[in-house]
Amino acid sequence: MTQTAIFAAGCFWGVEQTFRDTNGVIETEVGYTGGHKDEPTYEEVCRKTTGHAEAVRIEFDPAVVSYDELLEIFWNCHNPTQVNRQGPDVGSQYRTAIFTVDKDQQEQAESSRDKLAASGRFDAPIATIIEPLGKWWKAEDYHQQFFEKRGGGACHVPG
Repeated sequence: MTQTAIFAAGCFWGVEQTFRDTNGVIETEVGYTGGHKDEPTYEEVCRKTTGHAEAVRIEFDPAVVSYDELLEIFWNCHNPTQVNRQGPDVGSQYRTAIFTVDKDQQEQAESSRDKLAASGRFDAPIATIIEPLGKWWKAEDYHQQFFEKRGGGACHVPG
């Protein structure tokens, strides 16, 4: 039985590819969540009028990769101290966030964040928002598996 995880860590193209390359991830989908408008389009999200974050929904096999391991990948694939930006991408749609599907994920995400904050790895406070998942809206097809379809892999995601 698979489980679901949802992460926002800046531009969803590179974040999606990072998780697609993870053993135990069965499927990914990029989309929008955390906002107030039904069925937002990419253009609306980019205009910063919907409140949504660009995010990645991950279906994973917990027998192969745990939620805690996915959290580690999340923390390592972006800078969780940046508020409403990642690298050159600026705006609330690029915020760092974990959208949890149940109480266990909420507790694991908060514990993981607190452990990272106490580690001294970053000079600035962790800005990642952790909140229950609201409505999920699938992004347009041309955004799905963007790098696999078009080649390349730039974005901000560290190697």
